[in-house]
Amino acid sequence: MTSLPRPTTELSADEARRIALRAQGFLGAPDRRAGVRGVLRHLGAVQLDTISVLARSHELIPYARLGAVGRRTVEQAYWTSAPAADTPPAPHAFEYWSHAACILPVEEWPHFAFRRRAYRARPHWNHDLPDGAYDQVVKQLRAEGPLTATDLGGAKKTSEWWDWSGTKVAVERALMYGEVVCVERRGWKRVYDLAERAVPKQLLHDELDDTECLRRLVRLAGQSLGVGTRADIADYHRLKLEQVDAVIADSGLIPVAVEGWGRPAAGKGGAKSPGGRPTGDAWADPVALETAPRGRHRTTLLSPFDSLIWERARTERIFEFTHRLEAYTPKPKRIHGYFAMPVLAGGRLVGRVDPAREGRTLVARQVTLDGPKALPAVAQALAEAASWVGCTDVRVERVDAPALREPLVAELARILG
Repeated sequence: MTSLPRPTTELSADEARRIALRAQGFLGAPDRRAGVRGVLRHLGAVQLDTISVLARSHELIPYARLGAVGRRTVEQAYWTSAPAADTPPAPHAFEYWSHAACILPVEEWPHFAFRRRAYRARPHWNHDLPDGAYDQVVKQLRAEGPLTATDLGGAKKTSEWWDWSGTKVAVERALMYGEVVCVERRGWKRVYDLAERAVPKQLLHDELDDTECLRRLVRLAGQSLGVGTRADIADYHRLKLEQVDAVIADSGLIPVAVEGWGRPAAGKGGAKSPGGRPTGDAWADPVALETAPRGRHRTTLLSPFDSLIWERARTERIFEFTHRLEAYTPKPKRIHGYFAMPVLAGGRLVGRVDPAREGRTLVARQVTLDGPKALPAVAQALAEAASWVGCTDVRVERVDAPALREPLVAELARILG
């Protein structure tokens, strides 16, 4: 096994946290000129999810960084592009399997060739593919143009979410293989088209070998994280650790040691630096180390699917904050609520809010505060979120520390006027 370079840079835990915040767009002035598309390119992947409470997660991601950008503006930024003179519109993004189902910048299409090849070689699938269904889907798309699964003949056999029709199995298989692509959604429905028709010709190829694809995705993950462990970097686009290890030394990232990020060694704690500080098995974007992170912190509610916090171990390591999505936990066993959204303020995670909407009222069904000092930030985050989704009032139902409920209500009343 090739030995990796030894860390030459040491970072404190606080330095690493601030680097991560800046890399994710939460520290310093946001690039409003680049807008939502700039956020997508900066992050490299925006996760999709079916849950919609305040809004869907892919809408919450740019909101958290840019503020109250219009929700229609968000959708248009992902799925439409202004055509140049005498040319058809080119897609700005496509949907594919990255960290999960994600919106990805279209220029990264070639770098997912390794995953398309892996899917084509996959021997087993969760759904049976009826004979002739695959060819029929491709033929129909070729003849009729972009279609939803419903247009193609139906998405489900029954009302069960997992019970796909043969047509849905076929078109999803074609999407995973790369013969079909999704570059648009109508409402919440994927619109499928032939990749040869939708992906710009200069990008429509699988010529890059696995090593080149992986090197690019590892570098992009490092840039989007700022600094991260091997596991952090692997998780960003759901790579295997051995895939990361094979390319990381040539990715352009540099090894660093981070205080408190040490790997356990036979039960004796992490490794120590020469100065006695725990060191970490971490890598950083060299550009992120050129200047100290400075500027204004965002105060905002975070989607549980936000790339700042989507990896639990990293969230606990950086923020000393344990968060679990409880939407799929039986209600009696939930601790913080169905869709508890962490509150980011001052570069820290200072609480949680489980939101709902009733007409033009944003309902904070359950609020968890990290002490009284968190109260103004949580109120600010709630008020801004309410305004963004068109609510004129905020109702607080339950606070984990009951004595803080009335002060929170009073602060909200002050902000909302």
